[in-house]
Amino acid sequence: MVLRRLAFAVPLLGIVSAVLFAVASRSPFDPLASYLGDRYLTTSSADQARIAAELGMNEPWWKVYGQWLSDLVTGDLGVSRSFSQPVAGVIGERLPWTLLLTGVGLTSAIGAALLLGVCAGARPGGLVDRLITGSATMVQAVPPFVLSLTAVAVFALTLGWLPVAGLTDAGVAPTVGQVVRHLVLPSAVLALSQMPWLLLSVRESVRAAAASDAVLGARARGLPSAVILWRHIVPVALAPFATVIGLRLPELIVGAVIIEEVFSWPGLAGAVVTSARELDFPLLAALTLGTTLVVLVGSLLADIAYTLLDPKVNPDA
Repeated sequence: MVLRRLAFAVPLLGIVSAVLFAVASRSPFDPLASYLGDRYLTTSSADQARIAAELGMNEPWWKVYGQWLSDLVTGDLGVSRSFSQPVAGVIGERLPWTLLLTGVGLTSAIGAALLLGVCAGARPGGLVDRLITGSATMVQAVPPFVLSLTAVAVFALTLGWLPVAGLTDAGVAPTVGQVVRHLVLPSAVLALSQMPWLLLSVRESVRAAAASDAVLGARARGLPSAVILWRHIVPVALAPFATVIGLRLPELIVGAVIIEEVFSWPGLAGAVVTSARELDFPLLAALTLGTTLVVLVGSLLADIAYTLLDPKVNPDA
């Protein structure tokens, strides 16, 4: 399975990168205007043409793509025009903060979804089930940026419990305490935005497992309810739950980009927006392919986890 996925990933990444360059070349944004900023209006047409030629902005997309691909084969990701530094440096500076935010957010969402989903699915139709599923359905319908703005309005502006945005307070060096305090709100919003699908998946898996012949047989033998729930129902429910986590990775990435922008979190989201607006091809291509690769790897890991967790799939279980 791993070899098949790897064989599929290589041509897919090639197609994605080629389409990216082709589509980005049709962008309505003027990369020269973004590059020059306020100087654009005061720069003569001749100087504008010269700068555009020096930066290769007039080259056809396929030629730019070919040069980028040639450099990539040698391990060179290129230089970001937007940030005036190597692409590897831009990613290296911002990736740890994105991994921190998404890691905390996803872990929190998984933990809460498992706990609440099991509580809801164990007694379907009860008061707890109705409250949990109703709340999850409502949250699922709210876009992440609305959740972000609401959280800022309530917990930062009204109550003043947490900072509005940023990695640290203004002018303060990053410390563990500062980072944790500023991480609470964006990671909580990210977890909340991802939790409904995960929670509802656990609930349905628990309900299905509770109606299986194995569980009915365990009840007939007089096993305690807690033993049946945690030893017979929950382990069976984990297999489809692992698949759902893998399928939700694209949504997690999109949500993280939105939340990073709202909370001014110094992750990769700002680089994505800037590279797209300024047609910074090397940086935009690296971020897009990196995102695609994360989704492919997440899907592969989810399938591996499903194989290990489901006895019917894993013959050695």
